Amino acid sequence: MTRRGVLAAGGLTALGLTGGSPAAAGRPDPFRLGVASGDPGPDGVVLWTRLAPRPLAEDGLGGMGSRPVEVRWQLAADERFRRIVRRGTAVARPSGGFAVHVEPSGLEPGREYFYRFRAQGHLSPAGRTRTAPPRGALTPMTFAAASCSHYEHGYFTAYRRMAEQDPDLVLHLGDYLYEYAPGDYGGSNGVVRGHTAGKCQTLTDYRRRHAQYKSDPDLRAAHAAAPWAVIWDDHELEDNWVGSNPGSKVPGFTARKRAAMRAYYENMPLRAASRPSGTRIQLFRRLSWGALASFHLLDTRQYRTDQPCDDWLRTGCDARTDPSNRVLGARQLRWLESGLRASGARWDVLAQQIFLAQRDFALGPAVRSGMDSWDGYTAERGRLFDAVQRSGARNPVVLTGDVHTAFAGDLLRDFDDPSSARIGVELVATSIASDGDGYRDRGVNAALLAENPHFAFVDQRRGYTLGRLTPEALTADFHTLEYVSRRGAPARRAARFTVPDGARSLAR
Repeated sequence: MTRRGVLAAGGLTALGLTGGSPAAAGRPDPFRLGVASGDPGPDGVVLWTRLAPRPLAEDGLGGMGSRPVEVRWQLAADERFRRIVRRGTAVARPSGGFAVHVEPSGLEPGREYFYRFRAQGHLSPAGRTRTAPPRGALTPMTFAAASCSHYEHGYFTAYRRMAEQDPDLVLHLGDYLYEYAPGDYGGSNGVVRGHTAGKCQTLTDYRRRHAQYKSDPDLRAAHAAAPWAVIWDDHELEDNWVGSNPGSKVPGFTARKRAAMRAYYENMPLRAASRPSGTRIQLFRRLSWGALASFHLLDTRQYRTDQPCDDWLRTGCDARTDPSNRVLGARQLRWLESGLRASGARWDVLAQQIFLAQRDFALGPAVRSGMDSWDGYTAERGRLFDAVQRSGARNPVVLTGDVHTAFAGDLLRDFDDPSSARIGVELVATSIASDGDGYRDRGVNAALLAENPHFAFVDQRRGYTLGRLTPEALTADFHTLEYVSRRGAPARRAARFTVPDGARSLAR
């Protein structure tokens, strides 16, 4: 049975891969947040779980108490766990939120594995994961891109539909959760289901919010179906924060930042290299998929200077051209250019958060742009384009989230000149649930396309992006749902685009 068939049949329980042992009868199940894997390499992967028999316990520790707990884990070559290839023991500690990160190594490249955990007499759900192909292989692959899952705005059906597509890798582009107090950020459907109490400010608050989101069965199914590579945006901490600049006037930003970073690491399948230290967390990193693709995961929050002209949509903001404004920062930009030069991959995929292409919301000669996007940092965008061009990257592709709308378009050296050189393509994933059901306002869409001819597609409904990479081409499918205000919506392909090898432009 394929992964798609398993999920369509009701989840991994269809293969008998879940359940507790008889000895656990009457004891609470500590695996209510599920399992996950991430950051696959050719010989290893991260395996994750977090113990929480009462996920929303007031102390943020999931009802686990104050003592460390031994957790056993298994990695198998078959879904029945008859061929165990690795096993071991980890310790879930209260200081780490009772999370477990395991990094088995020495695995075979380019193959599927199954994993599970055991603790306190219970057996976890099983997950499927995959190692990257051998370093020289041009093995085709499928990736999914997702972002922006506001719990209050709707159900996470898009995660399940994404998992049913059987991706080899899921790239989450940020806003995995939202920090707002209940009802503080309204969507088009109002509040479909409520947040935990209060705005997230302490480590306990962030731990409980992460637990609430992972209590969603569709999110757990997506984590169990494939390895993820995650990168954050702003709402994992607070709206529109950058660098040392808070996104609100609430005091105590440094403490919130430290707490949010700890909780993010605890709840994501990240390697130990990403473990936070104080108010720093190492999230920009690179994953290779044989010789076919290099995935460069970027951090556009930690190293950015403050947004010009107060963050929001502005007309006539001269400060946005200031060359001292930074998004990636000098060190990360050097790291990216060096990685692009050394990549040698057929496809170089930049996974990042904020809209990269010019996006003009004003009809006519005026330019009205969002200052929390790369439009607020035009000199830095030029430096990024310079780095991509100098590197000689064969097929640059940018994956973006953040804006709750799907876009596809070309990246031009000069957006005001339609004949300008093509740098690559940008694929923008819409939200999983943020802003509710969404809509198809053809008038708004048509105006955006007319004002921004480098765009080929725009859609405000919820969903995800599915990419298929081969040596010859990238095929990008935009899948949308008609509603998230109730469960169970089907996903339909709203658009398909192809980028031939060497084209650096969408085939329209």
